[in-house]
Amino acid sequence: MLRVNQAGEYGATRIYAGQLAVLGRGSAAAHQIARMATQEERHLARFNKLMSERRVRPTALQPIWSVAGFALGAATALLSEKAAMACTDAVETEIDKHYSEQLEQLGESDPELAADIAEFQAEELEHRETAREHGAQEAVGYPVLSAVIRAGCRVAIELSKRV
Repeated sequence: MLRVNQAGEYGATRIYAGQLAVLGRGSAAAHQIARMATQEERHLARFNKLMSERRVRPTALQPIWSVAGFALGAATALLSEKAAMACTDAVETEIDKHYSEQLEQLGESDPELAADIAEFQAEELEHRETAREHGAQEAVGYPVLSAVIRAGCRVAIELSKRV
């Protein structure tokens, strides 16, 4: 769980870095992306700490997630601010599902990790709502864009569990 969660939060920071590299920081969308990126960096720091404490190695795919995340972020931002928000909407939809599954699996076995996941899940849902408020679902090609990004998230989750 820690490996895949750390990989996901790392990927999220890279997506936002790619978006901000294209959008700059002047628009309302860029301001919201920067705010969400700060939260993702906090999530990443927490999972990094837990991994160190519990001696869990990161995924060997992290270099790939670095490039892929930045590229996804930059590409969606190049399409439009709404496409960048559609990316957040899609990613956070999958992360919500993933965190719900983890919380169910954990039950009462690891209250510390469950509390972190529940807190981060609530923030991820806030990110999805922010994205929707900023026109995510109005992006050109939203159904296809969202479906492709969500599928990519599912693949990344499964690969990070194993490698």
